[in-house]
Amino acid sequence: MNILVIEDDVQVKLMLRMALEKKGFTVFEAGDGIQGLDLVERQPIDLVITDIFMPNEDGMIAISRLKKDWPQIKILAISGGAPGGSFDFLPVAQALGADEILHKPFSTEELFACLTRLLPPPA
Repeated sequence: MNILVIEDDVQVKLMLRMALEKKGFTVFEAGDGIQGLDLVERQPIDLVITDIFMPNEDGMIAISRLKKDWPQIKILAISGGAPGGSFDFLPVAQALGADEILHKPFSTEELFACLTRLLPPPA
């Protein structure tokens, strides 16, 4: 299974890559929504894990485009909250089409519980 991580925080991206590869997933990375959507156009992706707040193109735009152009791709939106504010944008991400949401920081157990709900069991 191919998973795309769209995340601008290098540490979060590394943690996700290590955890996902340990479970046997093939992981692709992008630093913002523009890079992520470009990769989806070139590579078959089963699931996207996207941050909400990123430079250039944020996760909200990426979620909207993914749902419009690739509705079969499952989406997990992650966020630690709005920069400088306390508004929680994850419910908005879900309304735009994210299949699951996770608040940062989250554990690998919480991550894999979401993936279990989103992806078919291995054959």
